[in-house]
Amino acid sequence: MRTISSKESFPSVKNILLLDSEGKRVAVKYYSDDWPTNSSKLAFEKSVFTKTLKSNARAEAEISMFENNIVIYKFVQDLHFFVTGGDDENELILATVLQGFFDAVALLLRNNVDKMEALGNLDLILLCLDEIVDGGMILETDASVIAGKVANHSMEADAPLSEQTITQAWATAREHLTRTLLK
Repeated sequence: MRTISSKESFPSVKNILLLDSEGKRVAVKYYSDDWPTNSSKLAFEKSVFTKTLKSNARAEAEISMFENNIVIYKFVQDLHFFVTGGDDENELILATVLQGFFDAVALLLRNNVDKMEALGNLDLILLCLDEIVDGGMILETDASVIAGKVANHSMEADAPLSEQTITQAWATAREHLTRTLLK
């Protein structure tokens, strides 16, 4: 069995950001302690948004270095998708994560990828993020697999509470409480 030396590491993601056309949060997940406070996260988001605003990342993803990080980004209608990794990460892997996220969101939103649709289906987008990256480690990049798992999560209301998302657990608890009160 081969051990991993300290110089080798698995590709990792520092954050995934979904911002609107004004740079405001739609959905974000941070997997790194590089931004320890909410204000430092908001400052990072604003500066990345401002730096990339003038680019034309609509046809395909663009790559930029920013504060010793590689930022891969793509814009679609009024949404801006970003994936950030360390300056030693492989850009192609980060671009694959971004494309997987974007394509999964497009599948789940039936190609109606805009801010209003995204906000209306925020639970699906957050589940999408959870299926792609966990603790910075890349789990899945195939959009159809990601969308399939998210669709299964949202349909499994009868699953045990330990296997449900927080939103699903609250909905299940609310449903049980309603049934109990109506008896």
